[in-house]
Amino acid sequence: MPVTQTLEADVLRRQDPELAEILLGELDRQSTTLQLIAAENFTSPAVLAALGSPLANKYAEGYPGARHHGGCEIVDVAERVAIDRARSLFGADHANVQSHSGSSAVLAAYAALLRPGDTVLAMGLAFGGHLTHGSPANFSGRWFDFVGYGVEADTGLIDYEQVRALARTHRPKAVVCGSISYPRHIDYAAFREIADEVGAYLIADAAHPIGLVAGGAAPNPVPYADVVCATTHKVLRGPRGGMILCGAELAERVDRAVFPFTQGGAQMHTIAAKAVAFGEAATPAFRAYAHQVVAHARTLAAALAAEGLAITTGGTDTHLLTADPAPLGVEGRTARGRLAAAGMVLDTCALPHGDARGLRLGTAALTTQGMGDAEMERIAVLFAGVLRDDIDGRQAREEVRELTGRFPPYPG
Repeated sequence: MPVTQTLEADVLRRQDPELAEILLGELDRQSTTLQLIAAENFTSPAVLAALGSPLANKYAEGYPGARHHGGCEIVDVAERVAIDRARSLFGADHANVQSHSGSSAVLAAYAALLRPGDTVLAMGLAFGGHLTHGSPANFSGRWFDFVGYGVEADTGLIDYEQVRALARTHRPKAVVCGSISYPRHIDYAAFREIADEVGAYLIADAAHPIGLVAGGAAPNPVPYADVVCATTHKVLRGPRGGMILCGAELAERVDRAVFPFTQGGAQMHTIAAKAVAFGEAATPAFRAYAHQVVAHARTLAAALAAEGLAITTGGTDTHLLTADPAPLGVEGRTARGRLAAAGMVLDTCALPHGDARGLRLGTAALTTQGMGDAEMERIAVLFAGVLRDDIDGRQAREEVRELTGRFPPYPG
């Protein structure tokens, strides 16, 4: 591991050996298994350094120049840097970088634009919608009247004519575009047209593709959406957190919705880490990385299809893909367990037009580790072999260890 992490681990081991072993155990888990969860990645050592910095000590309710606590002169500079870098990176008039998570960002967007009881049109949860898109277990489903749109049965693609028809029928106050498992680019211009037709706000939940947007590997929702909500981890490779992008006319409403309406003090160490990640994402190296992530996802999707898995939509445009393992004689939850035992960590997801669970996997973390197309193809063989029982789980685990040993997430 990097020298700074080694020193921090030594300090923690002396102070609290129990927690030190837990942290080092998690580092070992991440370093010796394949991280195929589409929502995860490895931050840079610089991002980790910001997260562990003295900025963690500072209370800073409010915004730069208008804090509720003294001594914010330095952290004000850090937040302004994060804001300016986010605005430049995504071409936005305004950026709020205080949201603690993607869900917090969506909550603030709703608070800025909606009132309880308003109708909202979003992707149905059964087709890949997020919890904040109307789940009855979530604030969104309790406070707003959600109508769900889906995907075409034969292609798995968004049915934009259905979206238009539902918008005309229900006249929503807001239309939400975005998904946790849709592997294709979203047509933001089509959503903008539909929202304008019924006088609705357009909210883009770009938690998954925003890192690809930063690297020029996916369409940018900022020119089309009234508000863009996103996370700063996933492909973007920053700390776990959220952000909101919008036009100047909504800036004050968005800021008030974040603080003081939905959150208290900003996490200044996380905001500094976001600034680091935005700076990294503005480099040619990150642009190359983002395109590699997509290329690797396509290679992995094609290789899994060749092994017999059914790939939703027939492929991917992004960092993620979803697959039905049923052709190999196993359902999603069982498949996830077998793969985890073999050292391949991923998620299950809803499959369109059915009750079965599929598998959702991504290539962001593998690409950060330096793996390439050859590794994607080998992973597909191991993946399918484990599900078919052609490859013993212990043998697969050893191959995974050999692979991760050649591509450690934090070379030391």
